Amino acid sequence: MPQLYLGLGSNLGDKAGNLRNAIDRISRAVGPLCKQSDFFASKPWGYRSPNDFLNAVICVETGLSPGEALQATQDIERTMGRSQKSPTAGYADRIIDIDLLFYDDLLLATPELTLPHPLIEKRDFVLLPLRQIAPRLKHPRSGKTIAELCAALS
Repeated sequence: MPQLYLGLGSNLGDKAGNLRNAIDRISRAVGPLCKQSDFFASKPWGYRSPNDFLNAVICVETGLSPGEALQATQDIERTMGRSQKSPTAGYADRIIDIDLLFYDDLLLATPELTLPHPLIEKRDFVLLPLRQIAPRLKHPRSGKTIAELCAALS
């Protein structure tokens, strides 16, 4: 079964509880959990807010297509109280954010979904937890490992 890496973040309410709740829902709706990073604190990225984030990366095995996985994670976000998710609306505080990072080594670019996630290489809040669970995972576009991408952050 394909391995799907997901980035999760929360900066409202019980952040750790929100992440645990999302991980539980993902394991039921998307596929069983294979790996989970620790929770990492980070500052908001792309906008200003007094609310810091708690982030994690997980890996699940899934029988869903990338589009089905996207729909399932967006359904989980809505069920947990996320009101909007739009690249044109800008970034805002949120109860939960779930991003598809990698789907095996698939390269995909549609209006709805780009894989790997196009901003992975710029986001320490994704790379650091990803390095914890998959340091040798190779970015299918650049060929660099997650450990190499983390080293290039500084």
